[in-house]
Amino acid sequence: METKRSSNRSNNQILRFFIYLKNRFDLEEGKEDELETIEYIRKNVEFKGANLWILIFAIFVASIGLNVNSTAVIIGAMLISPLMGPIMGIGMAAGINDFELLKRSLRNLGVAIFIAILTSTIYFYFTPLDDAQSELLARTEPTIWDVLIALFGGLAGIVAGSRKEKSNAIPGVAIATALMPPLCTAGYGLATMNLFYFFGAFYLFFINSVFISLSTYLIVRFMKYPKKEFLDHKKEKRVQTYITIFTILTIVPSIYLAYGIVLRSIWEEQAKSFIQVEMKFPKTQVLNSELDYSSDLKKIEVNLIGEELDPEIIAIIKEKGVDYGLENTEITINQSGNGLTDMNVLRSDILKDLYERNEQLIQDKDKRIAILEDEVANYAQIRALGGEIALEAKINHPKLQKFTLNRSLVTDLESNSSDTLLLAFAEFSAKPSRSETNKLIQWLKIRTKSDTVALILN
Repeated sequence: METKRSSNRSNNQILRFFIYLKNRFDLEEGKEDELETIEYIRKNVEFKGANLWILIFAIFVASIGLNVNSTAVIIGAMLISPLMGPIMGIGMAAGINDFELLKRSLRNLGVAIFIAILTSTIYFYFTPLDDAQSELLARTEPTIWDVLIALFGGLAGIVAGSRKEKSNAIPGVAIATALMPPLCTAGYGLATMNLFYFFGAFYLFFINSVFISLSTYLIVRFMKYPKKEFLDHKKEKRVQTYITIFTILTIVPSIYLAYGIVLRSIWEEQAKSFIQVEMKFPKTQVLNSELDYSSDLKKIEVNLIGEELDPEIIAIIKEKGVDYGLENTEITINQSGNGLTDMNVLRSDILKDLYERNEQLIQDKDKRIAILEDEVANYAQIRALGGEIALEAKINHPKLQKFTLNRSLVTDLESNSSDTLLLAFAEFSAKPSRSETNKLIQWLKIRTKSDTVALILN
């Protein structure tokens, strides 16, 4: 009997725990009316008027941020961008079988993509800064992390959009999933005729958009949003068929592409680990390496510099690639020959590069040193003249008791400029007249060959 009571008590505790978890993770709490949420997303789908101008300005801001490599500017542009609207609209439309909303979302997303790429292409065509910075290069090829960010970011976005109190999650999703920078990078690819950048960046945008839409679709289905009803059941069935086909045609290739991205990411990590671990030698170093995952036969090419390795060692290293999961990978190891000669050439090239890069900096420092030397010389001259001038001033002004002379830096706060001023301090046994003071100032100007002299009397 006691055992049965203990078992019941244990079952009740487990049940209470599951009820606690259910209440804790309940999405119904704080949920907005489904029709209100649908209408909220429907309103943000349209791209015309102010929305379109905001998109254009945001694209310009993001393009400038990518051009000058400013992360803060890029984040600001992503906060401004209204691109999330039609992307979430596609997922919502698929979830509630609203074919009209789906067509509107796709049409507006197409307009937004066209305007965004056109705007960024125009900017990058005319900008004088045409180098691809690190922020731009980071958007030319998607990784598994981009897929995961888009998926979980989209889930956060639609859950936040379904609440009565709207939070800052949707702008946060726009930042995390980085929808704007890939489109700007695609524009850069067109402006510079670099199709690798264009297709790589557009591929990243496509992957992000699909998985945000997929997240929206999953949450809408999970929360059982009301599906659009049709009076004509044949039309309803036809619409459901269209949406199902669209969903399959969109999701299946995306999952396949995402799977390819996962395989590539794993292979790249294995290849990097192989190079770091197996390419360590006492008198030989890895100069650079290239990884190629584009073909069926993956390729790793490593360039070594230093003491030449024995062919048997090279063969053993290549065989170890299997231990890192590089079975279908062609490994090429290039050696540059005599180690001492190579290192000397490398040192020479590095020194030459450093000299060329810092030549302007050295010239600027030389100019600053020359200016400082002139200033020091002026101070030394004034200091040397100080005692001599004090004695001469005493002869001209018998009542003079104390005297000092120095240069001082004076800042004009109105013009925000600085200048050097000759400063004299004088103390008389009796207060001098105005004419005597002026006479002393004029004499100091002539004696020190200065345009301006400031006299302080005590």
